[in-house]
Amino acid sequence: MTGASGAQYGLRLLQCLLASNVRVWLLLSEAAQVVINTETDMQLPEGDERELQNFLADRFAAQEGQLTLFSKRDWFSPVASGTGAPASMVICPASGGTLSAVACGASNNLIERAADVALKERRQLILVPREAPYSEIHLENMLKLTRMGAMILPASPGFYQKPNSVEDIVDFVVARLLDQLGIEQKLLPSWGDQDG
Repeated sequence: MTGASGAQYGLRLLQCLLASNVRVWLLLSEAAQVVINTETDMQLPEGDERELQNFLADRFAAQEGQLTLFSKRDWFSPVASGTGAPASMVICPASGGTLSAVACGASNNLIERAADVALKERRQLILVPREAPYSEIHLENMLKLTRMGAMILPASPGFYQKPNSVEDIVDFVVARLLDQLGIEQKLLPSWGDQDG
């Protein structure tokens, strides 16, 4: 998770992944922590990564060892190398700065390095930008990343499911992410299966 607005998308995705018994390696930028504290009712502890990891594991009922939080400079984490990289990576939400850094291979922090590894290893990489409007720079970076094999899945919810709450709108985007990851979800019915 990076510092773009839309922390709710990333937190809901985390909740759904943990509920689906998926092992999660979480990379949470400092800016993302500020956004979470600003946009949600959650106040993250300001201690070390272990304290924050335990807080999130308790908050989202993770099983023992299911959630691991890595710091921005943990260069020895599995995600920093092709030999340990996961099959899929999602940057949700993805800030414009992160989009740019990944597109040019900057690797200044662990999020950028992990995305670089995903690209070089031809693993699934999904970025969820939450900017509006997009500048030419954003669009060029998205096109560049798409050509490299990444998927751009903007936080652009549909409304055919007739949402009744902000949570329903968030679930629309998270459902699309889970579908792309091949994880069964019941947040949003498949097209043609919805009522009414």
